[in-house]
Amino acid sequence: MFGTLAEKLQATLADVRQRGTLTEDDVNRALREIRLALLEADVNFKVVKQFTGAVKERCLGAEVIGALNPGQQVVKIVDEELTALMGGASRELAFASAPPTVVLLAGLQGSGKTTAAAKLARLLREERGADVALAACDVYRPAAVEQLQTVGAQAGATVYAQGTDADPVEIAAWALERAKEDGRDVLIVDTSGRLHVDAELMDELARIKAKVKPHDVLLVVDAMTGQDAVTVAEAFADAAPFDGVIVSKLDGDARGGAALSVKAVTGKPILFASVGEKLDEFERFHPSRMAQRILGMGDVLTFIEKAERAVDADEARELERKLRRSEFTFEDFLGQLKQVRKMGSFGSLLGMLPGLAGHQAAQLNVDDRDLDRLEAIILSMTPEERRRPELIKGSRRLRIAHGSGTTVQAVNQLVKQFGQMQKLMKSISRGKLPDLGALLRQAR
Repeated sequence: MFGTLAEKLQATLADVRQRGTLTEDDVNRALREIRLALLEADVNFKVVKQFTGAVKERCLGAEVIGALNPGQQVVKIVDEELTALMGGASRELAFASAPPTVVLLAGLQGSGKTTAAAKLARLLREERGADVALAACDVYRPAAVEQLQTVGAQAGATVYAQGTDADPVEIAAWALERAKEDGRDVLIVDTSGRLHVDAELMDELARIKAKVKPHDVLLVVDAMTGQDAVTVAEAFADAAPFDGVIVSKLDGDARGGAALSVKAVTGKPILFASVGEKLDEFERFHPSRMAQRILGMGDVLTFIEKAERAVDADEARELERKLRRSEFTFEDFLGQLKQVRKMGSFGSLLGMLPGLAGHQAAQLNVDDRDLDRLEAIILSMTPEERRRPELIKGSRRLRIAHGSGTTVQAVNQLVKQFGQMQKLMKSISRGKLPDLGALLRQAR
């Protein structure tokens, strides 16, 4: 996500930071690199021109030239202008005072509407405890109704469907009545897409909109199509007004042109972003946090929010008690691994930490399959072995290796590292600073 752009912007700004003073030539040179980075990231040319113009005006003013720590001032300006470019303040969905809240999803075929509908349903259920229903109004794409029923069930949402022979406008109206009768909090309407923007698509959207009177119309655009996504959004804005944008497949877009251009071109904010294939890899889009990720400052707030949703409070208290009493076992370790994995892929989590955004996180070569192997090893232990790791000797290690599809060396390494971790926790629980040098020597 933004990997190429983040790498180039961070390199340019790192050079600026190192300078004790900045001249107008220094600023122009940095802006030239920023302009090239944005254009290579497939950002709209007019947007690039507007952005660099705003940054230059501020940089050549009293804010930077002759100021103390001018490099930091430039970074601050770029951060603020990137935030403004992507929409400034975050925007919430418009929730109805009397449910159900109706959200209408639109977009071209292949943009990821159906999956986005399920992901949004899951997010609203998780964050607000909302009872969400999905209306299957895409009757033209083969298996679209079946797909919505499958992902809707995975998201914990009810799916209202009448097959592919009914009129989508009537399906939407019927689904709204069902949602009212069933006391649903939210109804998300998944509409049909086309291969291109056409009059037939716009007419159908207009008729569905008139029937269900949605509180929000969200356009789903595919980030991987770059400027094409922005062109589609612009065409929709002209023909069928929408209120906000969901950017899908943002994790597969190393450039970021769509996310950086769509607000400036259409005037409509990005509300959500899909950052992975799994249903839980779906986030609210915060322009300020995204700008900080791009500039390598991390996104600690999103990291904390994910942790709060993933970690059970009672389990956390019990874990704290065990740590204080030095009772931490492989069973507890397995539980912690599972909670971390609820937060998303390890690579995406590292990208939220300051100094580890973009290519820097990738360079750590963290693979979720490594966590799979750890889980497999622990699950191949008996309950007694998980509680008492000291029992895991020769023949037991061979059995665990065979059972987990790994090697004896991998089992040895995990048992050794777990023992070192227990020693570290025991030292801390007793109020002593551990001998980190000794622990590191043992780990080699």
